[in-house]
Amino acid sequence: MSFTFCMADGDARQQAAGRALREAGCTRGAPERADFLLLPMPLRTITPGQLDLLHRMRPDTPVFGGLMAPQARSTIQRTGGVPVDYYARSELASLNAVPTAEGCLCLLMQMRTRTLWESPVLVLGFGRVGQAVARRLAALGARVTVAARSADQRAGARCCGCHAAPLTALDRLLPGFDAVVNTIPSLVLPAQLLGCLPRGAVIIDLASAPGGVDFDAAQAMGLQARLAPGLPGRCAPDTAGELIAQTILTILQEQGRVTV
Repeated sequence: MSFTFCMADGDARQQAAGRALREAGCTRGAPERADFLLLPMPLRTITPGQLDLLHRMRPDTPVFGGLMAPQARSTIQRTGGVPVDYYARSELASLNAVPTAEGCLCLLMQMRTRTLWESPVLVLGFGRVGQAVARRLAALGARVTVAARSADQRAGARCCGCHAAPLTALDRLLPGFDAVVNTIPSLVLPAQLLGCLPRGAVIIDLASAPGGVDFDAAQAMGLQARLAPGLPGRCAPDTAGELIAQTILTILQEQGRVTV
């Protein structure tokens, strides 16, 4: 069954998602006859242009967006739409870790003057993104240490060929690293611990805002600390958009709305 979608303007990732949907057989059309509406990610608020699309769509139309804030969800519901946060899908979060990790490696290579090969790199956290980063660093020959709270995650890091340590050991670990990647969405690198790093160390924070680093303290100490949200959309928008489109098609298929 063919279907029509309406799409709000967005970044390169949003445009790539629209192209991927068309390549899958979808038709882009007006909201009045659309089977679903595609809004951007992150969807924190509804813009006037997006609100106009919502008012024009038919009742009970699925409205897709990523990282949907409660305010945006509430607005969609008030206009008669059915909000669907595609980023809540575990498969998209897992797949999205790949372009996130590649973007992180790109930043590390841009901000450092040494190869990753044979360099000690500390990764904080071993969830989806932490795993993707640590494995790729190890594949490039970096000497990777993973610091994680969970004994199970530390065991997983060891099974991947990385060294592992508890987060409680950071004060002893940090002096030996001039490259740190954080994936933990809580303050794990306060000023006290940042002072343990060598001057000029690079810190890439991949955690959700506000991240896990005291950035003001890092700047004052001469550390290169960067909060790097949304790397898939900035470093690999075509891949990120295709993954979004695939996830939307899977959701629609599961709901019995379309045959893919």
